[in-house]
Amino acid sequence: MSAAADDRRPADGDPADRHPADDPITDFVRWEVTVNGVAKGVHVAGTGPAVVLMPEMPGISPDVLRLARWVRDAGFRVYVPSLFGTDGGYPTAERGEVVVRRACVSAEFRAFAGGGTSPVTAWLRGLARQAHAECGGPGVGAIGLCFTGNFALTMALEPAVIAPVVNHPSLPLDDPAGLELSAEDAAAVRERVDRDGLTVLAYRFAGDRWCTGQRFAAYRSLLGGAFDGRVLPDGAANTDPPPFFRDTVGTPHSVVTAHFVDGEGHPTVRARDEILGFLAERLRPESAGA
Repeated sequence: MSAAADDRRPADGDPADRHPADDPITDFVRWEVTVNGVAKGVHVAGTGPAVVLMPEMPGISPDVLRLARWVRDAGFRVYVPSLFGTDGGYPTAERGEVVVRRACVSAEFRAFAGGGTSPVTAWLRGLARQAHAECGGPGVGAIGLCFTGNFALTMALEPAVIAPVVNHPSLPLDDPAGLELSAEDAAAVRERVDRDGLTVLAYRFAGDRWCTGQRFAAYRSLLGGAFDGRVLPDGAANTDPPPFFRDTVGTPHSVVTAHFVDGEGHPTVRARDEILGFLAERLRPESAGA
């Protein structure tokens, strides 16, 4: 990894496209990480065991960064890779639709049924290896969101990843019962989960049309009792999310980001705290019960 410590700039892109609600990401350091000759930007903050937090569509939004800060403040070193969209960009409908179109035809992603495992997951496993070498500890956590939701499971093919969290996985877009995994990788994931006793924590809203009950049933069929899928009622979703989620997603979807409601005892707050507890139990076992 190489640091760009002076690269703490506002969201990338044309200044004319800046939005007042963009996050300047001034409390993270932007690194350039190279895996197998491919370099990508990664925003890094905190100390402690490593957690790779992947963005949801349409990119590293202010809500994704809010989640990253919660992870950081819970005692982890969080790595947020830039995979698509404008880093720190507020998710307007216009921005989001452009990013979705590009991602759906990108060679790095397999957005539709029959495509198998997204190639970018190999790069993400390399990031997890490097993060574990840097941070030490028993292993690495991986949090996927929406378009990257299932990537957290695929990353478990890397032995360093021991705490996968799958949030509202939306791929493949055209198969509600699909898992965005090749048959070979699905078998390898099941073998890893069985061999090492991993648990996969997952969340969705009951009426989410992008991550349906059929998808969670497919996870359960693959992983058996190792799949801990939790479903929140639609009424728990934030009713005033950013425009991309209101106008394009159009359904309760992002449990701990865009549709999060910051209220004491709220179901989405409990989900957030459960995720942080899951990471602590596996990555900081000596302090999880303290």
